[in-house]
Amino acid sequence: MCLPLTVAAVELPAQPAGLSLEKVAMFTRHGIRPPTKEPAAGLAAQAWPSWSVPYGNLTDRGAQGVVLLGRFDRQFFAARGLFPADGCPADGQYKVEASAKERAIRTAKSMVEGFAPSCTVTVTYPTTADEDSVFHPLTVPGNRLDPVKAMAASSVKLPPGGLKQEMAGFETEFALLQKALGPQGDGWCAKKKLPAGCKITDLHTALEPDEEEGRPDVGGAFGQGSTISQTFLLEYLEGKPMEQVAWGRASRADIERMLNFHPLKFKYENRPSYIADRAAAPIMRRLLSYLQDGQVKLALMAGHDTNIADLAGMLDLHWRIDSYPADDTPPGGAIGIEMLRDQKGQRFIRAFYRAQTMDQLRNLEPLDVKANPAVVTYMALPLCAEGADKTTCRAEDFFAAVDAKLKAASQP
Repeated sequence: MCLPLTVAAVELPAQPAGLSLEKVAMFTRHGIRPPTKEPAAGLAAQAWPSWSVPYGNLTDRGAQGVVLLGRFDRQFFAARGLFPADGCPADGQYKVEASAKERAIRTAKSMVEGFAPSCTVTVTYPTTADEDSVFHPLTVPGNRLDPVKAMAASSVKLPPGGLKQEMAGFETEFALLQKALGPQGDGWCAKKKLPAGCKITDLHTALEPDEEEGRPDVGGAFGQGSTISQTFLLEYLEGKPMEQVAWGRASRADIERMLNFHPLKFKYENRPSYIADRAAAPIMRRLLSYLQDGQVKLALMAGHDTNIADLAGMLDLHWRIDSYPADDTPPGGAIGIEMLRDQKGQRFIRAFYRAQTMDQLRNLEPLDVKANPAVVTYMALPLCAEGADKTTCRAEDFFAAVDAKLKAASQP
């Protein structure tokens, strides 16, 4: 059963007086998908719900949700004079690219369908995962992080009691997770080298270097919590009946609470500067190239939540979307970087986060800039903002600050 349409809590932010929007570069997470792989046997007391597409692929409902976002973006930018309300963008004005993953490619194509229906817009993407170096740069031979430096950068964010202290602060989330899963099977416990009757919280939980990328990996109980809570979220967003969402043992509010696991992983694995600057560098260079391209008015890159967390760490961006924890990355949510110009020709940069609420996406609510907008929140830009308005930088200051980070990231 669908819930009633949500009512927008706030109006869309107003554009600063005296500034006109010149161009936008966006990076979006893919839409709704099943888990990327089959959950481990014995992790839950019951069989996991089935999905209509292979593991990791975008669902039809996920594509529909992204189309709605594309339509909203067209309205949002048309209202600010960047594009006309309808019709096809001129050649070179709208650039779209995606990661090699099917869910990212289909997300990009669905965004085009919503933003510029019946128009010919080429979506570019690598043909193989081996060529996906912009979206997965740390897997490229020679690009692996120095695990010692990465661990040091992450460890400074730990509380005095380490991850054990973090776990104590997640008592409610772990209780909700355990209630939804039911008891773990003895076979699962044995594979984890734990005694029969074990629980998720019995797992060894520590920062350990990832073998492939060199990032610190927050595994154990927190890793399971992040993955499982995302699965429950995706079941909810897919519109499954509530008796099939976490087997009917979690409410929407419970899911929102359990999602706290997700940004905690980002805090240690993605956001530390040494990690973020290097992982986000290829994406940031691409976004900068679009902002400095005289033809491009809107560029969209479609990838993954880890890409967004890396980019947010590099720029020190923070946000909060209604119905999600702070700094979480809803499916279809995007970071946008705007370039604006005043009457004297001075250019400025602002950054926003745009996403649907949980129920806007679950119910596939049509979005409208006046009646039912997506959530758009402008973020502070601590790298370069001066004065009272922390959300606006002079363009030259933004480019200089980012260039300094990119140069530092090119060093071992």
